[in-house]
Amino acid sequence: MSLVWTLIAGFLYTEIVVVLLLVLPGISPYKWNRFFKSKFLAMLAQQAHLYFFLIMGVLVLFLLEAIREMRKYSNTDNSGEVHLNVEMQHSMRLFRAQRNFYISGFAIFLVLVIRKLVQLISAQANLLAQSEASMKQAQSATAAARSLLTEKTDKAKEATEDSTLNELNKLKERVQELTSELNREKKDKEAVKSQAESLNREYDRLTEEYSKLQKQITIGGGAKGASIKHD
Repeated sequence: MSLVWTLIAGFLYTEIVVVLLLVLPGISPYKWNRFFKSKFLAMLAQQAHLYFFLIMGVLVLFLLEAIREMRKYSNTDNSGEVHLNVEMQHSMRLFRAQRNFYISGFAIFLVLVIRKLVQLISAQANLLAQSEASMKQAQSATAAARSLLTEKTDKAKEATEDSTLNELNKLKERVQELTSELNREKKDKEAVKSQAESLNREYDRLTEEYSKLQKQITIGGGAKGASIKHD
Protein backbone atom coordinates (compact mmCIF):
# COMPACT_ATOMS: atom_id res chain seq x y z
CA MET A 1 0.00 0.00 0.00
CA SER A 2 1.38 3.38 -0.99
CA LEU A 3 1.82 6.24 1.46
CA VAL A 4 -1.24 8.11 0.17
CA TRP A 5 -3.54 5.13 0.54
CA THR A 6 -2.02 4.38 3.94
CA LEU A 7 -3.02 7.89 5.03
CA ILE A 8 -6.52 7.43 3.62
CA ALA A 9 -6.84 4.08 5.41
CA GLY A 10 -5.65 5.72 8.65
CA PHE A 11 -8.21 8.47 8.09
CA LEU A 12 -10.89 5.78 7.64
CA TYR A 13 -9.90 4.06 10.90
CA THR A 14 -9.99 7.42 12.67
CA GLU A 15 -13.48 8.01 11.31
CA ILE A 16 -14.61 4.62 12.62
CA VAL A 17 -13.29 5.46 16.10
CA VAL A 18 -15.00 8.88 16.01
CA VAL A 19 -18.33 7.34 14.99
CA LEU A 20 -18.09 4.78 17.79
CA LEU A 21 -17.36 7.54 20.30
CA LEU A 22 -20.27 9.64 19.05
CA VAL A 23 -22.76 6.80 19.37
CA LEU A 24 -21.61 5.65 22.82
CA PRO A 25 -24.47 6.03 25.34
CA GLY A 26 -22.22 7.00 28.24
CA ILE A 27 -21.47 10.51 26.93
CA SER A 28 -24.37 12.95 27.14
CA PRO A 29 -25.20 15.45 24.36
CA TYR A 30 -24.34 18.30 26.77
CA LYS A 31 -20.72 17.15 27.01
CA TRP A 32 -20.43 16.73 23.25
CA ASN A 33 -21.97 20.16 22.71
CA ARG A 34 -19.51 21.76 25.14
CA PHE A 35 -16.69 19.93 23.35
CA PHE A 36 -17.92 21.13 19.95
CA LYS A 37 -18.09 24.70 21.27
CA SER A 38 -14.59 24.66 22.76
CA LYS A 39 -12.15 27.35 21.67
CA PHE A 40 -10.10 25.07 19.42
CA LEU A 41 -13.08 23.57 17.62
CA ALA A 42 -14.74 26.99 17.48
CA MET A 43 -11.73 28.25 15.55
CA LEU A 44 -11.97 25.28 13.21
CA ALA A 45 -15.73 25.68 12.86
CA GLN A 46 -15.22 29.05 11.19
CA GLN A 47 -13.68 27.20 8.23
CA ALA A 48 -15.59 23.95 8.73
CA HIS A 49 -17.39 24.10 5.38
CA LEU A 50 -14.13 24.72 3.57
CA TYR A 51 -12.45 21.78 5.30
CA PHE A 52 -15.45 19.54 4.62
CA PHE A 53 -15.56 20.27 0.91
CA LEU A 54 -11.77 19.97 0.69
CA ILE A 55 -11.76 16.52 2.33
CA MET A 56 -14.72 15.42 0.24
CA GLY A 57 -13.02 16.63 -2.93
CA VAL A 58 -9.79 14.76 -2.15
CA LEU A 59 -11.65 11.56 -1.27
CA VAL A 60 -13.82 11.78 -4.40
CA LEU A 61 -10.68 12.20 -6.52
CA PHE A 62 -9.15 9.08 -5.00
CA LEU A 63 -12.44 7.26 -5.43
CA LEU A 64 -12.49 8.14 -9.12
CA GLU A 65 -8.86 7.07 -9.40
CA ALA A 66 -9.73 3.73 -7.79
CA ILE A 67 -12.66 3.29 -10.20
CA ARG A 68 -10.39 4.06 -13.13
CA GLU A 69 -7.84 1.51 -11.92
CA MET A 70 -10.59 -1.08 -11.48
CA ARG A 71 -11.85 -0.55 -15.02
CA LYS A 72 -8.32 -0.57 -16.36
CA TYR A 73 -7.38 -3.91 -14.83
CA SER A 74 -10.80 -5.48 -15.31
CA ASN A 75 -10.61 -5.17 -19.10
CA THR A 76 -7.32 -7.05 -19.54
CA ASP A 77 -7.06 -9.83 -22.05
CA ASN A 78 -7.19 -13.18 -20.23
CA SER A 79 -6.07 -15.31 -23.19
CA GLY A 80 -3.88 -18.33 -22.65
CA GLU A 81 -0.88 -16.66 -24.18
CA VAL A 82 -0.59 -14.24 -21.24
CA HIS A 83 2.15 -15.23 -18.87
CA LEU A 84 1.12 -16.38 -15.40
CA ASN A 85 3.20 -13.72 -13.67
CA VAL A 86 1.58 -10.98 -15.71
CA GLU A 87 -1.89 -12.33 -14.89
CA MET A 88 -1.06 -12.42 -11.19
CA GLN A 89 0.22 -8.86 -11.35
CA HIS A 90 -3.01 -7.75 -13.04
CA SER A 91 -5.08 -9.59 -10.39
CA MET A 92 -3.04 -8.02 -7.60
CA ARG A 93 -3.46 -4.56 -9.09
CA LEU A 94 -7.19 -5.16 -9.56
CA PHE A 95 -7.41 -6.26 -5.91
CA ARG A 96 -5.57 -3.11 -4.81
CA ALA A 97 -7.86 -0.95 -6.96
CA GLN A 98 -10.93 -2.60 -5.40
CA ARG A 99 -9.44 -2.21 -1.93
CA ASN A 100 -8.75 1.47 -2.59
CA PHE A 101 -12.30 1.87 -3.93
CA TYR A 102 -13.81 0.48 -0.74
CA ILE A 103 -11.45 2.51 1.45
CA SER A 104 -12.25 5.78 -0.28
CA GLY A 105 -15.95 4.98 -0.56
CA PHE A 106 -16.30 4.13 3.14
CA ALA A 107 -14.22 7.20 4.03
CA ILE A 108 -16.64 9.43 2.08
CA PHE A 109 -19.63 7.70 3.66
CA LEU A 110 -18.27 8.10 7.21
CA VAL A 111 -17.46 11.78 6.60
CA LEU A 112 -21.13 12.34 5.81
CA VAL A 113 -22.18 10.22 8.80
CA ILE A 114 -19.92 12.13 11.21
CA ARG A 115 -21.17 15.47 9.91
CA LYS A 116 -24.78 14.41 10.37
CA LEU A 117 -24.12 12.96 13.84
CA VAL A 118 -22.49 16.20 14.97
CA GLN A 119 -25.48 18.19 13.71
CA LEU A 120 -27.96 15.84 15.40
CA ILE A 121 -26.06 15.85 18.72
CA SER A 122 -25.86 19.66 18.72
CA ALA A 123 -29.57 19.93 17.89
CA GLN A 124 -30.43 17.44 20.65
CA ALA A 125 -28.34 19.37 23.17
CA ASN A 126 -30.04 22.63 22.18
CA LEU A 127 -33.47 21.01 22.47
CA LEU A 128 -32.63 19.61 25.90
CA ALA A 129 -31.38 23.02 27.02
CA GLN A 130 -34.56 24.66 25.73
CA SER A 131 -36.73 22.05 27.43
CA GLU A 132 -34.90 22.57 30.73
CA ALA A 133 -35.27 26.34 30.37
CA SER A 134 -38.98 25.88 29.63
CA MET A 135 -39.34 23.61 32.65
CA LYS A 136 -37.61 26.17 34.86
CA GLN A 137 -39.82 28.94 33.49
CA ALA A 138 -42.91 26.82 34.08
CA GLN A 139 -41.79 26.01 37.62
CA SER A 140 -41.05 29.68 38.35
CA ALA A 141 -44.41 30.68 36.86
CA THR A 142 -46.15 28.02 38.97
CA ALA A 143 -44.34 29.21 42.09
CA ALA A 144 -45.26 32.83 41.30
CA ALA A 145 -48.89 31.85 40.73
CA ARG A 146 -48.95 29.92 44.01
CA SER A 147 -47.41 32.82 45.92
CA LEU A 148 -49.85 35.24 44.29
CA LEU A 149 -52.77 32.94 45.13
CA THR A 150 -51.53 32.58 48.71
CA GLU A 151 -51.13 36.34 48.99
CA LYS A 152 -54.64 36.92 47.67
CA THR A 153 -56.00 34.29 50.04
CA ASP A 154 -54.21 35.93 52.97
CA LYS A 155 -55.51 39.33 51.94
CA ALA A 156 -59.02 37.92 51.62
CA LYS A 157 -58.69 36.34 55.06
CA GLU A 158 -57.40 39.61 56.49
CA ALA A 159 -60.23 41.51 54.82
CA THR A 160 -62.75 38.99 56.15
CA GLU A 161 -61.25 39.23 59.61
CA ASP A 162 -61.29 43.03 59.43
CA SER A 163 -64.91 43.05 58.32
CA THR A 164 -65.78 40.56 61.06
CA LEU A 165 -64.02 42.71 63.64
CA ASN A 166 -65.84 45.78 62.37
CA GLU A 167 -69.15 43.98 62.62
CA LEU A 168 -68.29 42.77 66.12
CA ASN A 169 -67.34 46.29 67.15
CA LYS A 170 -70.61 47.61 65.71
CA LEU A 171 -72.53 44.91 67.54
CA LYS A 172 -70.70 45.73 70.77
CA GLU A 173 -71.50 49.40 70.33
CA ARG A 174 -75.13 48.54 69.63
CA VAL A 175 -75.25 46.31 72.72
CA GLN A 176 -73.76 49.11 74.79
CA GLU A 177 -76.34 51.54 73.41
CA LEU A 178 -79.18 49.13 74.17
CA THR A 179 -77.76 48.50 77.64
CA SER A 180 -77.57 52.21 78.35
CA GLU A 181 -81.13 52.68 77.05
CA LEU A 182 -82.27 49.79 79.23
CA ASN A 183 -80.58 51.36 82.22
CA ARG A 184 -82.27 54.66 81.46
CA GLU A 185 -85.61 52.89 81.13
CA LYS A 186 -85.03 51.16 84.47
CA LYS A 187 -84.17 54.47 86.10
CA ASP A 188 -87.22 56.14 84.58
CA LYS A 189 -89.38 53.21 85.72
CA GLU A 190 -88.00 53.45 89.24
CA ALA A 191 -88.56 57.21 89.22
CA VAL A 192 -92.16 56.75 88.03
CA LYS A 193 -92.66 54.01 90.64
CA SER A 194 -91.29 56.17 93.43
CA GLN A 195 -93.40 59.08 92.22
CA ALA A 196 -96.50 56.84 92.19
CA GLU A 197 -95.74 55.65 95.71
CA SER A 198 -95.35 59.21 96.90
CA LEU A 199 -98.63 60.11 95.20
CA ASN A 200 -100.32 57.14 96.89
CA ARG A 201 -98.98 58.22 100.26
CA GLU A 202 -100.11 61.77 99.60
CA TYR A 203 -103.50 60.49 98.56
CA ASP A 204 -103.80 58.41 101.72
CA ARG A 205 -102.77 61.37 103.83
CA LEU A 206 -105.30 63.60 102.12
CA THR A 207 -107.96 60.94 102.53
CA GLU A 208 -107.24 60.69 106.24
CA GLU A 209 -107.36 64.48 106.62
CA TYR A 210 -110.56 64.59 104.68
CA SER A 211 -112.05 61.94 107.01
CA LYS A 212 -110.93 63.85 110.02
CA LEU A 213 -112.36 67.09 108.69
CA GLN A 214 -115.62 65.38 107.85
CA LYS A 215 -115.82 63.96 111.38
CA GLN A 216 -115.08 67.35 112.85
CA ILE A 217 -117.73 68.94 110.68
CA THR A 218 -120.21 66.26 111.66
CA ILE A 219 -119.42 66.69 115.37
CA GLY A 220 -119.55 70.47 115.09
CA GLY A 221 -122.92 70.37 113.29
CA GLY A 222 -124.41 68.12 116.01
CA ALA A 223 -123.30 70.39 118.81
CA LYS A 224 -124.80 73.48 117.13
CA GLY A 225 -128.15 71.70 116.69
CA ALA A 226 -128.29 70.71 120.35
CA SER A 227 -127.59 74.27 121.52
CA ILE A 228 -130.30 75.63 119.25
CA LYS A 229 -132.79 73.21 120.66
CA HIS A 230 -131.80 74.12 124.18
CA ASP A 231 -132.44 77.75 123.50
